[in-house]
Amino acid sequence: MRRYWYRRILIMIVVFSVSVGGGYYLIHEKKSAFQQEVSAGTSDSMVIPGGMPIGIYMETKGVLVLGTDKIEAEDGLKYEPAAHLVKEGDYIVGLDQEEIQNKSELIETIRNLEDEDVILKVRRKDQLIDIRMKAVRCSSNEYKLGIWVRDNAQGLGTITYLKADSSFGALGHGIHDVDTGGLLDMDKGVLYATSIRDIQKGENGVPGGMEGIIVYNNYNVLGSITKNTDEGIFGTMDRMDTVFYDADPVEVAQREEVREGDAVIRCTVDGSVKEYEIEITGMNLYAGEANKALEIQVTDEELLRLTGGIVQGMSGSPILQDGKLVGAVTHVFVNDPTRGYGIFIENMLDAAA
Repeated sequence: MRRYWYRRILIMIVVFSVSVGGGYYLIHEKKSAFQQEVSAGTSDSMVIPGGMPIGIYMETKGVLVLGTDKIEAEDGLKYEPAAHLVKEGDYIVGLDQEEIQNKSELIETIRNLEDEDVILKVRRKDQLIDIRMKAVRCSSNEYKLGIWVRDNAQGLGTITYLKADSSFGALGHGIHDVDTGGLLDMDKGVLYATSIRDIQKGENGVPGGMEGIIVYNNYNVLGSITKNTDEGIFGTMDRMDTVFYDADPVEVAQREEVREGDAVIRCTVDGSVKEYEIEITGMNLYAGEANKALEIQVTDEELLRLTGGIVQGMSGSPILQDGKLVGAVTHVFVNDPTRGYGIFIENMLDAAA
């Protein structure tokens, strides 16, 4: 009897090992086959168009300053120690001798202060500045600086393209802080799988938007974000077959090839990626703001019925014309959601490089 159970347990272990190993092998083979399919016949002038929704999480390089405020001190009076010293848009990167990378480290360092005199190291644009200031003593063992801060950003967008080397581009514009309006100085970022739960239709004067479900865990990680620029976010896709499971490579159009007239955009507004008709109504080959170089208008009756036109979350939706990828949707006209701006794909690829 004892030998019987021993053999049975041994068989179970072997079966489990084969199942797990076989599962890994199949997944690995599927990914390899997918990469070969993308690479086959794909030159530097070809990409796979996107149109799928993505969840975005980014951490700032240092702690972003949003503003300053008054604090009630131990003596009952209110002080604003950081006023006119730190500025909105600064990044706190150090306090006294401690390096600061995120908000948690800043809070912990302030909690351990033993004296009111501190040296705050901030990055202002491209300069590092030491700022001497006095922390406010709120109790016998508590100090505060009176600075509102943020160290991350989350959101929803649309992926624009995938290249044969697994690099991707998305959004067609950068991620800016909602309070300061400045382009976020990114340290690192993660791309997550998401699904669209609801869509608020756009109306004149009120832009619509997509509502998505993003679960921030390792299972839903699609890849990493390495660049946040005015022309979009860029990085590397690790789970390509999860997102790009039914798309063929297309040629990339030079900006001189793009013309006013009929085109389509790829986006996901009803559970699957579809192409919807639009019209390119204007172009500026050398626009000062690259992400407003194209003017577009939605003409597809189905898309107008579903969304009212362009809504927040559609940024990055690929624009195709004559079978080529020409650009991506970037903005909506607030007073007319059927119209919006786009960026030439050439500008996105240049920014990625």
